[in-house]
Amino acid sequence: QVKLVESGGGLVQAGGSLRLTCTASAHTFSTRTMGWFRQAPGKERDFVGCITWSDGTTNVADSVRGRFTISRDDAKNTVYLQMNSLKAEDTAVYYCASRGSRWFSARAADYGSWGQGTQVTVSA
Repeated sequence: QVKLVESGGGLVQAGGSLRLTCTASAHTFSTRTMGWFRQAPGKERDFVGCITWSDGTTNVADSVRGRFTISRDDAKNTVYLQMNSLKAEDTAVYYCASRGSRWFSARAADYGSWGQGTQVTVSA
């Protein structure tokens, strides 16, 4: 099973930026789509966005569209979540996940591998 490792979280003021990194131990059929999710205390894990390895197609949630972007570096088996204009409500643990299908899904249950998560805290 592929191993995913996130990094880049931290504390930032509202309006600031952070870039999260997710590195996969290998790029296999199980990583055809890479997703980002987040979970705030006491809330469900929500879809943030995803990217397809084959052609770089991205989808992001309405709540972050225009502020967050997803990209990939094939040579490094790495995907990035660039977060700009951060708001206090973006505070959460952010998770990287992968699934074996290249078709879009915002459902956490459709992703088979998960990273350990990285904390993002946005101060008002």
